[in-house]
Amino acid sequence: MTALQLENITCRFAARGGLHVAVEHASVTVGEGEFVSLVGPTGCGKSTLLNAAAGLRRPDGGEVRVFGRPLAGRNEHAGYLFQGEALLPWRSARDNVAFGLALRAADPVQARATADDWLRRVGLAGHGDKYPHELSGGMRKRVALAQTLAVNPKILLMDEPFSALDVQTRVLMENELLALWQQDRKSVLFVTHDLEEAIALSDRVVVLGAGPASRPVGEFAIDLPRPRDVAEVRLTPRFLELHRQLWDCLRDEVMKAHATGMRADVQ
Repeated sequence: MTALQLENITCRFAARGGLHVAVEHASVTVGEGEFVSLVGPTGCGKSTLLNAAAGLRRPDGGEVRVFGRPLAGRNEHAGYLFQGEALLPWRSARDNVAFGLALRAADPVQARATADDWLRRVGLAGHGDKYPHELSGGMRKRVALAQTLAVNPKILLMDEPFSALDVQTRVLMENELLALWQQDRKSVLFVTHDLEEAIALSDRVVVLGAGPASRPVGEFAIDLPRPRDVAEVRLTPRFLELHRQLWDCLRDEVMKAHATGMRADVQ
């Protein structure tokens, strides 16, 4: 069954001199329990498609369907993990995780118990009373992941969630994400600029072309065995072959995006 379907999506934004078409007739699907990554040049509309999937941006054309039904308003089946910091600084780690449950009118005692359980599952047992400023960047990202998963969404929308972390912490978080995903196989749409990250995590990688009016230009099934260690799998011959195939597709789009940016600077 298809969990998420973005069909012929077009999104336009007001810009100097007229309208900017971010994506045009772009179609992406995520099957139930599937991990799909979106890659593409900077500014090609990856986050725009993710926002459309979340119901945060109404498309100017096309349709978003969630488990077969047209999306109207916010996607209630989805949890969204942002690139930037999204924790409330005046709340403890436990209370940040419990916040989403409280918005759903959960019993406060049960919400705190669920928050503690998720902090344990992301490796932060005993840190529930700490505030965001008392935690490292990797620990804050773990709290944000626990906060997203605590409400038990069927779909995970992730917008470059680990891009600000150092390399070692990033690998740990990628493996943590895969371990949690392996337990209940939520449907994931993951945006990243890192081709290696996309291959290491995904079942399928969709390549978006250079903007404006971006749309998918390639799609690759990732047939690496699971479970995976994201560091070890990068050393395998099949990973290197997949990387070569994807880069062959993506390279021209990156060059097009670079050329478009240079023309815009000249104008």
